[in-house]
Amino acid sequence: MRLRYFSLLTVVTGVATFLPCASAQVNNSGQKPYLGWSSFSQQTVQGNFLTQANMITQSDALKASGLEEHGFVYINLDSGWQGSFDQNGRPIPNSTTFPDIKALVDHIHANGQKAGIYWIPGIEQPAVDGNYPILGTPYHTQDIVVTPLAKGNAFAGNPPYPYHDKIDFTKPGAQEYIDSVVALFSSWGFDFIKLDAVTPGSYSNDLSIDNRADVEAWSKAIAKTGRPIWLTVSWQLSQDYASVWQQWSNARRIDDDVECEGRCATLTNWPRIVLREYDDVGWQHEASTALGWNDMDTLDVGDGTLDGLSDEEKQTAITIWAMANSPMYLGGDLTKLDDFAKAAFTNDELIAVDQSGRPAVQVTGGSQPVWISKQEDGSIYVALYNLNGLPSKVTVRWSDLGFRAAVAVRDVWNRINLDPSPVAFTTTVLGHGSRLLKVTPFGTTTTPVGQIYEAESATLSGSTYVSSCSACSGGAKLSYLGASPTSNNATFNVYVENAGTYRMEVDAMTQGPRALVYVVNGTHPATLNMGGGSFNLPQAITVPVTLVAGNNTITFGNPGTYAADLDRIVILGNGNAIAPDFTTYEAEAAQLSGTASVGGCSFCSGGAYVGNYGDGSQNAVTFPNVTVAEAGMYQLEVDYTTSGPRTFYISVNNGPATALEVNGSTFDSPVPVLLPVQLNVGANKIVITNPNTGGYAPGLDSITVGPMVGSSNLAASIIRKTGVDRLRVWQFAITNTGNAPAQHSWLNSFILVPTMEGTGCQAKLGLPTPLPLGVISSGATRRIDLPVIFSPLCQDTQTYRVSAIFSANNGADVGSLMSTETR
Repeated sequence: MRLRYFSLLTVVTGVATFLPCASAQVNNSGQKPYLGWSSFSQQTVQGNFLTQANMITQSDALKASGLEEHGFVYINLDSGWQGSFDQNGRPIPNSTTFPDIKALVDHIHANGQKAGIYWIPGIEQPAVDGNYPILGTPYHTQDIVVTPLAKGNAFAGNPPYPYHDKIDFTKPGAQEYIDSVVALFSSWGFDFIKLDAVTPGSYSNDLSIDNRADVEAWSKAIAKTGRPIWLTVSWQLSQDYASVWQQWSNARRIDDDVECEGRCATLTNWPRIVLREYDDVGWQHEASTALGWNDMDTLDVGDGTLDGLSDEEKQTAITIWAMANSPMYLGGDLTKLDDFAKAAFTNDELIAVDQSGRPAVQVTGGSQPVWISKQEDGSIYVALYNLNGLPSKVTVRWSDLGFRAAVAVRDVWNRINLDPSPVAFTTTVLGHGSRLLKVTPFGTTTTPVGQIYEAESATLSGSTYVSSCSACSGGAKLSYLGASPTSNNATFNVYVENAGTYRMEVDAMTQGPRALVYVVNGTHPATLNMGGGSFNLPQAITVPVTLVAGNNTITFGNPGTYAADLDRIVILGNGNAIAPDFTTYEAEAAQLSGTASVGGCSFCSGGAYVGNYGDGSQNAVTFPNVTVAEAGMYQLEVDYTTSGPRTFYISVNNGPATALEVNGSTFDSPVPVLLPVQLNVGANKIVITNPNTGGYAPGLDSITVGPMVGSSNLAASIIRKTGVDRLRVWQFAITNTGNAPAQHSWLNSFILVPTMEGTGCQAKLGLPTPLPLGVISSGATRRIDLPVIFSPLCQDTQTYRVSAIFSANNGADVGSLMSTETR
């Protein structure tokens, strides 16, 4: 049970009372999520970017891109346009960078677009110091501030000169001042206002700031203009006050900035994208045409490699935004808009998902989440994600989505019809990849009754305690879980009649990224990464969990950092749920030796990573129980963090170590690297370190053991090897065995590992991956020459484990090659 907020209807002492609708929402500016572009992302990598001339260039580039015809019409100026104040204390442009802001807006309008501007709550100190008369009133700017001076928003400093002063809206002239500012923006012609640094939220739940009255004032001011001006409130707003954001704005930001802002070498990166999927779970019921939209921030997917995302990751990002019905606005430089973005945002079927007015809800969570959006015509959008870095099989059973069969299935990204699917849909999804389907359902199924286990009835250890929670089931939750590998835990005793895999609903809550780590019957820990906007409102996430017949124990905590608060768990089904075909092992839950230590990492799985190891084999991370059902060669994903080049040495079952050189630009964002490893049936030991003196290893987030990639319409082989001793050219051939062309084909990865480890031999591909292969016709073969570089210590008798991943049709067809090769 969760407490729901209603912005249109409240119940007071049993009497229904209708509240006024959001002034900004009913002026027809927010009936659908807006599409466009914002300057802020480019500002983070080009400090002098925000100028009138550059905004004109971006407006012209948007018009020339072809995206405008598909709804992308907003050109939004972010922070930095303001220079001083007019005679009424209102902000006016920097005359050097924006010599004629109305002319700029006129140019944007002439291009068939809409213009947006940025401001913040409160009133700036120079406007207060000037004690300017407030337009149309007998009052002055010093008459409307809180006394003594107080912080006006989340960016403000401490009194007596916080710079952004808090406005007291009980004072006459306060509303009129905001009216005058909005009227000025409207006179310039702006169609959009972003109000930033709004609290509660924006990393500040300090209710002495509390900008709820500001948001209401800005919305009322917009209504007085008589113009349809969109209002977005930003950033990472508290969900506890969702009813305020819904009543007075068109959209609210639900997370931190998506941009790295100098903390990595690109505009954004994958960990910042996937956090939006976690965050949306808590907010998924808070958006609609009547309630406004959940804003996930900028979609930095159009500037090629500068974005910091692979094409698979960009596809997943767009799918997350679209399923959430989030406003979709590009960042970066539109004059460099790449072909991927142009193809995506001119796909009207894809845009229709975002514009449907029916935000998706999550059905299954964890590393392979499934989201659905039920449409008015009876169809259902289904999004499947693989948040791991290695390819993996993802299966969705239609009965878990509430219907019996799919009589029609359409691939939205590729705009093709697939075969009907009577029971389930199974596909191999690339690492960090996704599939987006439009399904026509048949029949209905009933939701199974679950067994509820309240968190307050669990066995507690350490400092974990029961606290009150009015929105929680039973009125209570568990706080202070985690931050210890051995205590601060909660253990549930769970009984099931039959052994099997069940669906476990976990009701928990957090504001910002946190994770729950759980252990079933003493086996290896599993991680449930979360985001959200409230420590008071539980969100429900369902994951598969394998249980034995009879009594089971499920222990929740977090060995590295504080966990999310926990309300309850619910065990669902009869044991026939689908178990995952991968296993993840958190580094912070491994055996640490020497100087190896756990550190916090907001973007890491589990919220922590292991650092300070290497510089000798005595400082290591050991995974003693990496378990597989049968012997063979497996894909191993290693998620690491580093700033600059570092080297892992990975040893399996006490064998010689394999060196793995990596590079990166930040310690706060994990990156996956894949390599093939030979594992024995049952338990295996994997040790990661760097034995060289002064050779520190990268930060280690986790390792994941995945399956062999299944069969596909693409088959590959290595057909020829030529060249000199140390630089060989291997010819790689991919054949399309299917009956349709393989569009957008890629060689996603190609990795060689010496089978005789410890010799110092290293082999690597001389080209960066992924490599484009173009279109492969049905029955045709595409050949590509791959330069392979061997180190001087590689002997002629050495053999190599080869792992290659390839794909086509926007990741709809995925294949692999696992083989042993000589040089």
